[in-house]
Amino acid sequence: MKKVALITGASGGIGLEMARVYAASGYDLALTYYTHPEPVVDLIVELEKKYNGKYTMHIVDMSKDELIEKLVKDVMAEHGRIDTLINNAGISIDKIFGEKTTDEFRYTMDVNVVGVFTLSRLVGDIMYKSGSGSIINVSSTNGINTYFPMCVDYDASKSALISLTHNLAIQYSPFVRVNAVAPGFIGTPNEIDNMDAEYIASEKEKILTHTIGEPRDVAELCAFLSSEKAKFINNTVIRIDGGMYGSM
Repeated sequence: MKKVALITGASGGIGLEMARVYAASGYDLALTYYTHPEPVVDLIVELEKKYNGKYTMHIVDMSKDELIEKLVKDVMAEHGRIDTLINNAGISIDKIFGEKTTDEFRYTMDVNVVGVFTLSRLVGDIMYKSGSGSIINVSSTNGINTYFPMCVDYDASKSALISLTHNLAIQYSPFVRVNAVAPGFIGTPNEIDNMDAEYIASEKEKILTHTIGEPRDVAELCAFLSSEKAKFINNTVIRIDGGMYGSM
C-alpha cells in the first residue's frame, strides 16, 4: 500500500511544491486549503496526469477544532492511513505594531499554533498506534532570532511551533519522528510580486549565498525528513535560509 502524506496549506507556493515533490516520491496525498481551492484543483489535475496516485482535497479552517477533527476522519476514511503530516498552513497579518489588535494576534496563534497542536495530536495518536510516522512543522527563521514588530504575532507563533515540535517528539517517541524546518527568504509568488527589485537585492546581501530560496528547496528538505534516509533525525529544527545573517 502506498504511503499517504497529509499536507496543510496546499494552495500556496510552498504547499503546492510540497505536493509535487511528495507525489513524485510515490505518495498518495490529502491536501488542505481554506480560501483558495483553484490552485489545488489545478494541481490535482496536473498530478493525475503524471502519476498513478490518489489525491484528495479538503477544506479546513485551522482555527476550528471541529473542522480539524472532520479533516482527520475524512482523510482516514478515504486513504486509510497517514504516514506523514506536514503542518504547512499558516497566516501572517502584517500591520504596524501599534495597529495590530488583540483579536488579530489571537487568530494568528489559533491558526498557526493551536490548530497545529490539535491536528498533530489527532494524527500523532494514529501514527503511534500504527508504529511509525513523521510529523514536520513548517516554522520560520522569524521564530528563531529574526524578528519584525509588524509580524509580532507571526514571529511568536513560529517560535511556539519550535517548542511544540520538541514536546511532540518526546510525547510520540519512539515510533513517530517530529521535526521542524525554518525557512528564511523563500521566493513564493505572493512574496516576490509585492517587492521591488531594490528591496530584493538588499535582502540577498543578508544571505551568505546571495540568493533567495525556492519553494522546492523547502519541499525537498521535508521529503528527505519523511524518508528512511532521515530515520535518525528527530526532535530537531533545520534552518533553510542560505546562511542568513540574522538567523545564525
